[in-house]
Amino acid sequence: MQPTLKSTVKCTDREVGEITRIIVDPLSLEVSHIVVGDGTGGQERQVPMSEVQQVVSHAVQLRIPSSEMGRFPVLNRDEYVTIHEVEIAHLEERLHVEPGEVLVPVPDLERNIKRRTFFTNLTHAIGILLGLPLIYPVMKYLMQPMYLPYDNRWIKVGNVNRIKVEDTGVQFKFRKKVKEAFMPEVEILKNVWLLKATPEVLDEVYKGEDMQFRDSQGSLIWTNKRAFPYVAYSGKCPHLGCGYKWRKVRKLPREIFLCPCHISIYDVSGKVLDGPAPRPLDPVPIRVSDNGDVEIIDVEFKAGVRDRIRIL
Repeated sequence: MQPTLKSTVKCTDREVGEITRIIVDPLSLEVSHIVVGDGTGGQERQVPMSEVQQVVSHAVQLRIPSSEMGRFPVLNRDEYVTIHEVEIAHLEERLHVEPGEVLVPVPDLERNIKRRTFFTNLTHAIGILLGLPLIYPVMKYLMQPMYLPYDNRWIKVGNVNRIKVEDTGVQFKFRKKVKEAFMPEVEILKNVWLLKATPEVLDEVYKGEDMQFRDSQGSLIWTNKRAFPYVAYSGKCPHLGCGYKWRKVRKLPREIFLCPCHISIYDVSGKVLDGPAPRPLDPVPIRVSDNGDVEIIDVEFKAGVRDRIRIL
């Protein structure tokens, strides 16, 4: 039986409060901690489920005396989001707590990821456009950037000597100057994930066929050969374009790519293991020089759709 919100919490010697919140592990989809409040609005402490001896209807029995409650950390609400703020696949099938605040931890690696300012600038641009006369010559001029060719320049991102182990994701960061519509040109920090793939992983990535990349006119610009051992993935999750990380997770047999925004999980070949992502991770054009320097073409595909539709 799972603990429910508002259940009474008892230590071995006395009652110490009630459950005010539940903390869920987003990977195992199990309750990892209960948050115990004393009913006075004071401190709330996170108690791991390993300290729970028994759960009965509307009551939880702990294994410890009340004198040991002080060793559990006080809840830091800023380190969590509610399950209403994220999409976690299959959670509703596994969780049976009464309505209330159910929390999911925000992964440490993602707490400081900065979002691009594009949407802020876009809002300002829309406001300006609404004030302009909607006449054909003006609109034709304003829409001109939508039809500019893709940026197919090769960008040096690092050297393969950073990759020490096969089938292991390694992040390569690079800076790129971009100009979105009529916004001022800015330099942004981007990234790709590289790996030296074993033949088995290459088969999963390319499905036995070379991967072609084309420009805005449909002309072929590059082909990733299926036997080439290095693979580069776009640093954006195909679900909504968020950043993701290479993570070691205790409950899984090996490392995975994890996007914490909506808990999309991918294996080393980019295959979707769980979550709302509509397609695997997106490979990008890659080439490696004789001295090991890595170059990529920074292509981006439309997020949230099953097919790979190039947008940049």
